[in-house]
Amino acid sequence: MAQSDDMLNDDDYPAYTMGRAAEIVGASQDFLRRLDEAKLIIPFRSAGGHRRYSRYQLRLAVRAREMVDHGTALEAACRIIILEDQLEEALQHNRDLQSRQQTGAT
Repeated sequence: MAQSDDMLNDDDYPAYTMGRAAEIVGASQDFLRRLDEAKLIIPFRSAGGHRRYSRYQLRLAVRAREMVDHGTALEAACRIIILEDQLEEALQHNRDLQSRQQTGAT
């Protein structure tokens, strides 16, 4: 049972089919395919070759859809989101390093 709970709480678990993902995002299946082509979201493939999406990927897709809805070109929106995520990772890494340095200094 613990394994099921882990999957339910895992933002990276590919739980959603393309149709359900498109419904959740509020976009077409073609839009999700275009996000894959732009390398923003690379969905997991089931044994049968069907795309499966995680909650994290759906959040990225919603961000892209909102930007496109406000007039940003799809490719630009994808690049912006990728850069924002890279920046957040770098900032978190810096915070972790600073925290370790402070802990080691005291």
